[in-house]
Amino acid sequence: MDKLTAMRSFVEVANIGSFTQAAENLNLSRLQVSRHVQEIEDWLKQRLLHRTTRKVSLTASGEEALRQCEKILNQTAELEMRALEQSQSLSGRIRISVPIGLARYLLLDAVEAFTDLHPQVTIDILASDRLAQLVDERVDIALRFTTQPDEQLIARRLFQVDTVACAAPTYLAQHQPIVQPSDLAKHNCFVHLSHHKWEFIRNNQTYSVNVNGTIRANDMSLICRATLHGKGIALLPCDLANRYLEDRSLIQILPDYHLATSALWAVYLSRSYQSPLVRQFIDFVSTQWDALDMTIPS
Repeated sequence: MDKLTAMRSFVEVANIGSFTQAAENLNLSRLQVSRHVQEIEDWLKQRLLHRTTRKVSLTASGEEALRQCEKILNQTAELEMRALEQSQSLSGRIRISVPIGLARYLLLDAVEAFTDLHPQVTIDILASDRLAQLVDERVDIALRFTTQPDEQLIARRLFQVDTVACAAPTYLAQHQPIVQPSDLAKHNCFVHLSHHKWEFIRNNQTYSVNVNGTIRANDMSLICRATLHGKGIALLPCDLANRYLEDRSLIQILPDYHLATSALWAVYLSRSYQSPLVRQFIDFVSTQWDALDMTIPS
């Protein structure tokens, strides 16, 4: 019996609660995964899983076995990582879920630089502003802008991103002045499909306003383009807006107020972090993006 392979199957089934999904994630047949779990149980001479037609759950012995197996697999991954670091040779495939705008403006350059260093690596980029289901879609790394990542996932903060309310000079010249957040209710505001309420903060007080406009989109780069055309107002992340704020193609509105700061996080499942390739890639992009300035220009 290949004990490490059997342990990986057991850990996957235990964490997901499904033989079928575990088999798909591991690119094995359900029969192989079932046999691996049976081999672990025979080896330890203990029943590790309760199996019913509806669900799979851990026995008391299984909970302890899971902790020990995860510890062994993590130690094995550490050894593999050290060996790879010494050989400078990486190979394999990882799947990355990423917002569309980030894929276009930052991730592609990082991926190209990483694969130049490691030509035996293949990277699948799943560009979408929908939150990917890491288990169902077999995602190794999800890059997400958020103030608080899902507590059920492992997360690493990559960089902070400010958000700015802005409009083109032509729009501001042709429409009523914007003095306070409530004025935005009378303006054409371009919104991301998931954000209809804008919140501004001043002197520790929050001002909320429900906004509407002629364009809604799930791609911030499209919203940015529409704003540059002078058609409305938008909340834009500084990674998109800064170049236009600096050349005055866009003007910040309500500069005495600020918006909640978010950050870009790399989130992943524990099983993904056992892969030296995943860990090396996260380290690489963290270093690549460490010097990025995502704050509002002064």
